[in-house]
Amino acid sequence: MTTRLASSIPEGTQKKASDALASASATALRVLQGVQKALGPLGDKAGNLLGSYKQPLLYNLAVTRELAKQIYIKEGLQPPSFATVREVYTNLAKQVRAPGYIGSLLKSGEVGRIGVYGLQAYGIFKIGEIVGRRHVVGYKLD
Repeated sequence: MTTRLASSIPEGTQKKASDALASASATALRVLQGVQKALGPLGDKAGNLLGSYKQPLLYNLAVTRELAKQIYIKEGLQPPSFATVREVYTNLAKQVRAPGYIGSLLKSGEVGRIGVYGLQAYGIFKIGEIVGRRHVVGYKLD
């Protein structure tokens, strides 16, 4: 039998962690109740299908939500404004319409890099399709 030693974590940190756990559990319970209420009988059936996985799943979703919220606040993240998005796409459209821009891409070799990026995006899309079908070629129709 092994002896467990006292934790070296400061007491304040342990309290914060237990408070976060309590908050996440309460949030998970509210989410579950809200989903079941919104879906009515279908929500009850879906909750029953999850069985013993329901609580851990909802807990992990609540923890992920809180973690994402803390990162969002701490990093000062915010979505771009509509004006910024419009400006970027307007400049991109102007560059593509200019006849010299395509020529400069060919001379500098950037077309190859753009092609490789496109190929990577296509490959990721196809892998997603394979995972979604759970089969490499076509759908299983058994």
